[in-house]
Amino acid sequence: MTTRTVLVTGAASGIGEAVAQRAAQDGHRVIVADRDGEGAERVAADIGGEAWVVDLSETEALDDLQLECDVLVNNAGIQRVAPIQEFVPEDFRLIQRLMLESPFLLIRAALPHMYAQGWGRIVNISSAHGLRASEFKSAYVAAKHGLEGLSKVAALEGAPHGVTSNCLNPGYVRTPLIEAQIADQARTHGIPEAEVMAKIMLTRSPVKRLIEPAEVAALAAFLMSDDAGMATGASYTMDGGWTAQ
Repeated sequence: MTTRTVLVTGAASGIGEAVAQRAAQDGHRVIVADRDGEGAERVAADIGGEAWVVDLSETEALDDLQLECDVLVNNAGIQRVAPIQEFVPEDFRLIQRLMLESPFLLIRAALPHMYAQGWGRIVNISSAHGLRASEFKSAYVAAKHGLEGLSKVAALEGAPHGVTSNCLNPGYVRTPLIEAQIADQARTHGIPEAEVMAKIMLTRSPVKRLIEPAEVAALAAFLMSDDAGMATGASYTMDGGWTAQ
């Protein structure tokens, strides 16, 4: 197996950490990118990788970036839950910068190296909310829908150069990001926190459990492999049947 350099954003916890761990297990050199310096250093030390402490919401600093990675996993994200009329405008802008503008800039920075070697993999961690919408998540849904379009354009442009680009679309994954939403969801919907999981998060999923980060990482591992050369421009759902309805 060829050893690749894999850059994973938002890799200090949750899905990103699981993807970084799986990539390291598969023998790759992994760059753990996160604004949480302590967390990035911890994960990098655990897997024998390299930490890159960076705030990807500061997008102007990425304009002239050059990346020499073979695989780019755009995973960094945050969530804010509120009705549109109450949504803080700067929160909306922050989510677009972090979850749509920075993936564009990172892809832009990585493509010259990928094109030069005739091989590359872009894995965009999207969401079921990249394909569907939910109330009170206007910024997140907008950013993920934008990421879907960006990923498809990258797939079309990258095809002649051996570069694939795909979205991975999980439902609710057992991560700190999801756990942090419970109080916001309870407040917004006017229900107790204990009822959020059943009444809000899993109500659309026929499979009534959270997805484990390692399950997402397993699908990401396939998409970054040589075997996935014909898998491009697609959105791979892992949502317990949510979007089948």
